[in-house]
Amino acid sequence: MNGVRDYKANPIADAIKQITDHYLGQFDNFENQPICKIADTETASIITKKYSLPDDYPHEIEDVLKEAMEINDYRVRNDHPRFFGFIPSPVLPVGWLGDVVSATFNVHAGSRMQSSGSSAIEKSLIHWMGTMAGLPAETAGGISVSGGSMANLTAMVLARDNKLPLDKMQVGVAYVSDQTHSSVAKGLRVLGFRANQVRKVPSNDKFQMDVQALEDAIKTDRHSGLYPFMIIATSGTTNTGAIDPIDAIATIAQREDLWVHVDGAYGASAILSKTHRKLFDGLAKVDSISWDAHKWLFQTYTCSFVLVRDKALLSKSFHTSAEYVQDATDMEYIPNYWNFGVELTRPARATKFWFTLRVLGLDKVGKMLDHGIGLAECAEQEVRKLPRWQITSPASLAIVSFRYVPEGKSDLQLDELNTGISQQLLAENVAAALTTRVKGRVVLRMCSIHPDLSQDSMKAIVARMHEIGQELAGCVQ
Repeated sequence: MNGVRDYKANPIADAIKQITDHYLGQFDNFENQPICKIADTETASIITKKYSLPDDYPHEIEDVLKEAMEINDYRVRNDHPRFFGFIPSPVLPVGWLGDVVSATFNVHAGSRMQSSGSSAIEKSLIHWMGTMAGLPAETAGGISVSGGSMANLTAMVLARDNKLPLDKMQVGVAYVSDQTHSSVAKGLRVLGFRANQVRKVPSNDKFQMDVQALEDAIKTDRHSGLYPFMIIATSGTTNTGAIDPIDAIATIAQREDLWVHVDGAYGASAILSKTHRKLFDGLAKVDSISWDAHKWLFQTYTCSFVLVRDKALLSKSFHTSAEYVQDATDMEYIPNYWNFGVELTRPARATKFWFTLRVLGLDKVGKMLDHGIGLAECAEQEVRKLPRWQITSPASLAIVSFRYVPEGKSDLQLDELNTGISQQLLAENVAAALTTRVKGRVVLRMCSIHPDLSQDSMKAIVARMHEIGQELAGCVQ
């Protein structure tokens, strides 16, 4: 068959082998790979001028593949064992392979007609995730989405539609803590809520939402003629790994008739750990949960889920016609997922996550989660042994933060010193322990979720961190 497309099989096969060899080869030399490689202004300009626009004439696949490798060499290695910044994404080879398999079939996972196989997997996987979180098996459901931002946004749409009358939109109030992820405030803004309709509840000394302050805020707002409709709690805050007192918050929400959503984009994965599952007491009482598999479950970007207590509410909010109930009834063996969320065109994200779980099994996944939690606890223990170091937030869900505080320096000088320690660790390719602020001061933070990092390596990182601190302390005047 002749046509415009004239690719031959062999160059494609060769390119696939080359990129596969490149990907798998990095695991043989991870220790020496750069954690972070950022293009400077000159390099970025060269890349832009050389590669950014398409030409009228074709290029050989092998040449373009080399260009792609050069371009993508400038990046932060979120999957590096010693990358502790933000929330890493330590993708396993099996997670990468699952993405390759999913992309191979290019399934449109919007309707059951187009994706009956993958949609059946998505339905069963989400039902299982919901029951693992404690949601009722009879009614729980959900949908795969691109990330925590979209998962949170989806849940906030449900909260608005089910708890906030249309004539109260201008006086509706949502409650977050001062540790809540920024995607929540952005989502509320996208939905049309003003900044003064988002109540920021203070956190306690454990960085959890203060339950008494929450109750007081709701009472005050009702007295002022406002209309509380939603509480957003967090299981695993980005800054410190704190878990809000979900059970107490859910009890308040039930009493006040508010929607309660848990942002578990990071921390919810620990539900799959037999050892740490108990940390999530009260999750069974909530209305919705966000959960990212591309954070702590070793998936490529993007792979996230929103789980809901009552799946019929998704169809009620997102179905494009009035006959919404039919897609959420128990008799509907495979739903049309485009009626459960914002996206019409959507990839089969759930299938690649299913692939990883199927290959590894839950026991191994749970042990990997436990390992990450143990790494942060190891780092905390090592730091506590050192003079003039301060734990600013103890290890929680594999996140820990600390600060070097030698005598005779002001808070601003200490901020500069700790920033310098972080920068030097990265410059030496020892680790990416980036800084954040805890209680207003600059601290070093680690999110240690890579299953390939050993505790001995963590101890060596902490030891070098202390040496750098001592070396730099005399430079900060």
